[in-house]
Amino acid sequence: MNQLLESNRKSWNKIAHYFNGVDALPSYGPFTQTEDELKLFDNLQNKKVLDIGFGSGHSLKYMAEEKGASELWGVDLSAEQKSAAEKTLQGLEPRLFCAPMEQEIDLPQDYFDCVYSIYALGWTTDLKTTLHLIYSYLKVGGSFLFSWDHPLYAHIKSENGVLTLDGSYQQERLHTFGKFKGEDAPMIIHTRKLATYINELIQAGFTIEKVVESEVGERFKAEDAPVSDRYYSLYKTRRFPSTLIIKARK
Repeated sequence: MNQLLESNRKSWNKIAHYFNGVDALPSYGPFTQTEDELKLFDNLQNKKVLDIGFGSGHSLKYMAEEKGASELWGVDLSAEQKSAAEKTLQGLEPRLFCAPMEQEIDLPQDYFDCVYSIYALGWTTDLKTTLHLIYSYLKVGGSFLFSWDHPLYAHIKSENGVLTLDGSYQQERLHTFGKFKGEDAPMIIHTRKLATYINELIQAGFTIEKVVESEVGERFKAEDAPVSDRYYSLYKTRRFPSTLIIKARK
């Protein structure tokens, strides 16, 4: 696992700049509905929040400026992401840690009102451990929200506009990308079934409150959606949800 994490860390440091402000709240992911549309978060005025995979820091900025959170904490694997987030969050006094989400780094337990992860949780090398750690960080009654690729989306391939099933959804495995964003930045990621996310949340002690297979967001409803074979496309997302969002509670 350590070798896998180190490989991914190096690659994220190389490609971090491509994701500055991308897939951040109020958006839950590519072409998705927004928090303004879904209203999933609790009232977070003067509350403590923790971002798992904070990226460029734009979701934490949203939490401070739009939700009124009083304490901003975050964990991310990439030092380049941390540098970008510090610039994004200048003046907001965030507490940011450069570390894997699946490792214990002495974050306070029973402390946070909300933990969330926008398009980052799926990168964990150990989902069970990560979810148990997140559960420990939350106060009783606190909420955990995450968004990620819909587990079937990676298996839906578009060829000249015809959607077909690619590979086996039944087989959970490690998948390696030789390049990422066109860069020589190999990435290794686990493919997991929807049931795996749900069952691991339950095993960690969470009560699941909401499961959203996101529709196309209102801001895209009037846009044309020409045939596209890109991995993320409006054409594909109008036919199959790109994003899974789950809200759970301790």
